[in-house]
Amino acid sequence: MDRRLLPATTLRLFNRRFNSTVSTATVLQTLKPEPAALTIVNLDDHRKLFASVSTSKLLRSSINLGLASNETFVDFGMWVMNSRLMETSLVRDVILKTVKHTMFEHFCAGETTEEAGECVRKIHDAGLRGMLVYAVEHTGDNTGCDRNLEGFLRCVEFSKSLPPSSVSFLIAKITAICPIGLLRRVSDLLRWQYKDPSFNLPWKLHTLPIFSTSSPLYHTLQKPPPLTPEEELDLELAHRRLQKLCQKCVQESVPLLIDAEYTSLQPAIDYFTYSSAIKHNQDGNPIVYGTVQAYLKDAKERLFMASKAAEKLGVPMGFKLVRGAYMSSETESASSLGYDSPIHNSIDETHACYNDYAGFLLKRIANGNDAVVFATHNIDSGKLAACRARNLGIQKGNRRLEFAQLYGMSEALSFGLRNAGFQVSKYLPYGPVDMVMPYLLRRAEENRGLLSTSNIDRVLMWKELKRRIKSLEFD
Repeated sequence: MDRRLLPATTLRLFNRRFNSTVSTATVLQTLKPEPAALTIVNLDDHRKLFASVSTSKLLRSSINLGLASNETFVDFGMWVMNSRLMETSLVRDVILKTVKHTMFEHFCAGETTEEAGECVRKIHDAGLRGMLVYAVEHTGDNTGCDRNLEGFLRCVEFSKSLPPSSVSFLIAKITAICPIGLLRRVSDLLRWQYKDPSFNLPWKLHTLPIFSTSSPLYHTLQKPPPLTPEEELDLELAHRRLQKLCQKCVQESVPLLIDAEYTSLQPAIDYFTYSSAIKHNQDGNPIVYGTVQAYLKDAKERLFMASKAAEKLGVPMGFKLVRGAYMSSETESASSLGYDSPIHNSIDETHACYNDYAGFLLKRIANGNDAVVFATHNIDSGKLAACRARNLGIQKGNRRLEFAQLYGMSEALSFGLRNAGFQVSKYLPYGPVDMVMPYLLRRAEENRGLLSTSNIDRVLMWKELKRRIKSLEFD
């Protein structure tokens, strides 16, 4: 099945990409946050929240979110995209154009770098920042990796033409610049060395701790063979690509944020990320950020170990904190091998751990260590983190603290945090439709739930639309 023929599944992506399941106030009740948490981020004043959004944009967004959260509509769209109707070029063109001008435009920043730049300018005018995501990943050969690197470099270069500070990060996946098969091999070798410290890896660079005593090691049950000369050459080429990208980001003062992956690949990704951070994060300025997935049982220990090791080296670290995007596949993979899931047993445990890690990182920021991006659509977590930041004396505009949500999602939370004085970014994937869709589809496959956070947005959007109609406030 050609995944490019499934753009309708994009509608499901946004419930979990920043890992944002909305719950009741269970976590807040458990952690008993200060009462100020209820007022620092105000989501009740819809007029103030959407003051920077035009009426036409508000109406389109509300309609798109309503469609995207309708399971029947999405399933019908998937059926159409998988049917023989797509074999008829005329029908296919009509459907893809419809998707492009509805869901694609709602959730993506455009097809070209220039269109993404225009999107950055628009959200910057609204007081938000943009995380540029050149949506490529899972490359199998060096030719594709080289091509992807050039796309990333163009993105960083283009950011110079945009308003100062309007671009908060460049987002990259290591799977886009290192063949995925090699990442699996490197992860296997790193896992085996953790099991057997005498196992020599002559190519290994200085890095931070990658594993903890509770890390899932079941992906590597037998001693793997060493890298072949060809694989070592490919690994060196991948390192060179990443270093070239890091150097460009340092030159243009655009932080580079490395996304996380499956636990089968994450050791190699952390290795690339941490070895690059040691080299490029200098003078108190983290330029290379890693990603911590709070739904993993071993995440807390690994985060603590990496932070402390970096502190001893005098390396300022940056982390993006997410919940996790691969719950189904991680659980199935572990079960197939006869092991317990590496994921927390309940969503409430994941919520609690996310807030616990957030508190740890906020304290480090308050003490002048580390930097963090709280990537969440969860309103409870957003409010709690905002409250803790204020109570710790973290001032407005502190460049070490950023909140982030997907473009087209959790608009109320984004604007509420903005109005409270925090730096807020929107995750902006861009690229040709047939290139971006596979990038988004993989996340959609991980979740069959509704866009739960969109319900709050839609309610508030309709309230604001009704208010404008009653008061005859139109564009």
